[in-house]
Amino acid sequence: MSDRNLTLMTDLYELTMMQGYFKEKTNQTAVFDVFYRTNPCGNGYAVMAGLEQVIDYIKNLHFGEKEIDYLRSTGLFEEDFLGYLRDFRFTGDIFAIPEGTVIFPREPLVKVVAPIMEAQLVETSILNIINHQCLIATKTARVVHAARGDGIMEFGLRRAQGPDAGIYGARAAMIGGCIGTSNVLAGQMFDVPVKGTHAHSWIMSFPDELTAFRTYAKLYPTACILLVDTYDTLRSGVPNAITVFNEMKAAGIPLNGYGIRLDSGDLAYLSKKAKEMLDEAGFSDAVISASSDLDEDLINSLKTQGAAINSWGVGTNMITSSGCPAFGGVYKLVALKDKDSGEFIPKIKLSENTEKVTNPGNKTVYRIYGADTGKMIADLIALVDESYSSDQPLLLFDPIDTWKKTHLAPGTYTIRELPAQIFKQGKCVYESPSVMDIRSYCMQELGTLWDEAKRLINPHRAHIDLSAKLHAMKNSLLESVDNMTHHQGR
Repeated sequence: MSDRNLTLMTDLYELTMMQGYFKEKTNQTAVFDVFYRTNPCGNGYAVMAGLEQVIDYIKNLHFGEKEIDYLRSTGLFEEDFLGYLRDFRFTGDIFAIPEGTVIFPREPLVKVVAPIMEAQLVETSILNIINHQCLIATKTARVVHAARGDGIMEFGLRRAQGPDAGIYGARAAMIGGCIGTSNVLAGQMFDVPVKGTHAHSWIMSFPDELTAFRTYAKLYPTACILLVDTYDTLRSGVPNAITVFNEMKAAGIPLNGYGIRLDSGDLAYLSKKAKEMLDEAGFSDAVISASSDLDEDLINSLKTQGAAINSWGVGTNMITSSGCPAFGGVYKLVALKDKDSGEFIPKIKLSENTEKVTNPGNKTVYRIYGADTGKMIADLIALVDESYSSDQPLLLFDPIDTWKKTHLAPGTYTIRELPAQIFKQGKCVYESPSVMDIRSYCMQELGTLWDEAKRLINPHRAHIDLSAKLHAMKNSLLESVDNMTHHQGR
């Protein structure tokens, strides 16, 4: 991504609004929140991903002469504004919840605090990056949960919606819990394990299946996973694989990372029969891998049926997030800095749809855990000038049904602030961990959720509360807007 100038990867109205601010000499500092309203896939949570690519985008944000010439050709932009764009750089602050963190609806995932012209420009690309990777990371976490400890390999490149979706989708899938990807470029770019076997065409290119297996085993003795369903899985594929494994054993070749792959047929029945044959032949530790249009629901069903599969290659349905094609993240103005006082004035967006009413103000997010369990109790969205300590009692209440309250005594909980500062006055002050380190952190994060929150169907809904101060601010703004509307109506 850093090798390309993505500055024009934006919606036209971001640029026309920028020119409007420029002409009106209005460029006050604004606060914008990135958040989403509903967990994807009917899930009980989502997984944060894509921040490293947001960092690359912001670092490389500039208008070259090609970009200036194109904008001039549209006839929409005047020369004084184009002159401003020549020297454009992002100078604001960005805060974000780190990648791999478990996240929930309405929480500020990314917060941009910058002159409004700058903050407006970066909206589209930030949403594009965050929405895609959060979606795939969340879908992957569901698939990994369904596999109940078995390894999941990402095999989706050929079915992804274009090269970028395949590359960054693979990255997100690794964060969500995959043990490897078939995508070699993703392996190079992100230093993640690459894995794969061979295609049916390999088998068909040889005079017979046994010769194909023997040749593959000779070439890759330490990664010998043989595809057994080209002709007849139980009468040909598995017996021929066993023959090759016996020959390797007789030759003194260590049998590490060996096994079979099933790509068609009744995977539950075939895997159980194949397991019986492998066990009888003395290869009880052989991997039985499966592919074939898998998703979390099919994997869960196969596990329930007692399938003898212990490794899964998941492609199309994971890389495209089949069943839930979009994450739904939005980018909303929540505060403007007053020119005279220098203080942030909260802003709120109203809607006929209650879920679209925004949370105003310059905010942060705290996560609260049980001191005895380490499990998540709730998240608290608060204003940045508030502070909390587990040495003090804490009152949580539902922001809609405010009578639903939880009192936490000192010492019974721990609390941590989730967002980190990423950019300060236009300079990056954050170093992204490696993808594999983010993956490990994500696994720890998922471990803080109760099992009920990770159910594939009808999961427990996490408690996402507003601080008393933020709740009062929101209600005050709602009342002031309501009074203003009634006054205008009279």
